[in-house]
Amino acid sequence: MTSLPTAVTSSPNASAAVRVPPGLLRNVLTVAHRELRDAIRSRWFWLYTLSFAILGLAVSFVSAAGTGGTGLSGFGRTTAGLINLVLLVVPLMALTSGAASIASDRERGMLAYVLAQPVSRLEVVLGKYLGLAGALLACLSLGLGTCALILAWKGLRTSPASILWLTGLSLLLALAMLSLGMLISVLARRASVAVGTAIFVWLALVFLTDLALMAGALALRLRIETLFGLSLVNPLQVFKMWSLHAVDATLDVLGPAGLYAMDTFGDRVAILFAAALVAWIILPLGAAMALFARRSPV
Repeated sequence: MTSLPTAVTSSPNASAAVRVPPGLLRNVLTVAHRELRDAIRSRWFWLYTLSFAILGLAVSFVSAAGTGGTGLSGFGRTTAGLINLVLLVVPLMALTSGAASIASDRERGMLAYVLAQPVSRLEVVLGKYLGLAGALLACLSLGLGTCALILAWKGLRTSPASILWLTGLSLLLALAMLSLGMLISVLARRASVAVGTAIFVWLALVFLTDLALMAGALALRLRIETLFGLSLVNPLQVFKMWSLHAVDATLDVLGPAGLYAMDTFGDRVAILFAAALVAWIILPLGAAMALFARRSPV
């Protein structure tokens, strides 16, 4: 973010003459609008969008080739491939964009200037978060929307409901990872450190999915209840189980934790998945706000 439009003047010397629209919402939307505009103009936005669309198409056509070119088997095979793609791309995209948001402004000296204006630290964090969330939503919509349109144009079977569900759940995952990225950005003093930490966290979360859970279960002889509890701690695993459950995938692809959840909670398991992802959205963002209110802007 380079400056605040309307609510903030273009010169630091004119800060006394600044007139900010009253109310928390107006200030937050002002910051969010600027953050969204800068994000859409940046190269990373279009790079992530194009990469996501191209990889999604590649996954879809490979799945179609696996069915002999006669169409997708209930769209389940393609959806499973897209879910794995989301698990890799979306968390990385959200973590790095969130990690660079505040740390880069602090490193360039822009953060101190912004906070010198009549906007609170809470408004700055919320505005940045909402602006980046809007950019991530646009990226996901363009990527998955382009993939679905091309599949339909090529005469391959698609399910609009599955695409919408996947987009919505992908957005929840992106918001959770964006909150975590914002927390990393508040803690880091330099943008390079923040982005490097975000990449490390991404690798750790990707690793702690089915393979690591199964290895831990075998080595530590974990009970299935404990295994399911550990699955809820990892937002990527929650997204995977909820996505496969939402698109009516076969139970064997949900893993042992997912099978236990289906047998124990039935359709109510979606409430647990939703609560876990919402907690990952609220708790890191709340921690970022609390820490940002106490830390020096430089």
